[in-house]
Amino acid sequence: MIPIENYIWLSTALFTIGVLGVLFRRNAIIVFACIELMLNAVNLLMVAFSSYLNDATGQVFVFFIMAVAAAEVAVGLAILVMMYRNTKSVDIDILNRLKG
Repeated sequence: MIPIENYIWLSTALFTIGVLGVLFRRNAIIVFACIELMLNAVNLLMVAFSSYLNDATGQVFVFFIMAVAAAEVAVGLAILVMMYRNTKSVDIDILNRLKG
């Protein structure tokens, strides 16, 4: 059996990569992917603790979180397509031009 500490370290590393990607990247597609990476890191940790504690509640929550994440991706990609149609770019700094 894999120790729970390994899951904690992996989840921490994935979440940190996601946070750094959101903070330092300007491409909207990369930002959306990093947000999904952070969400999956939390899901991994929740499943690991659920398995460690022999309780299926965490795994059920992960199922619902993944369903909401799928809807979030659909809305995010729709916003991204509309942004590209208006500006011909997926750079998030361009969004300041859409204010006026």
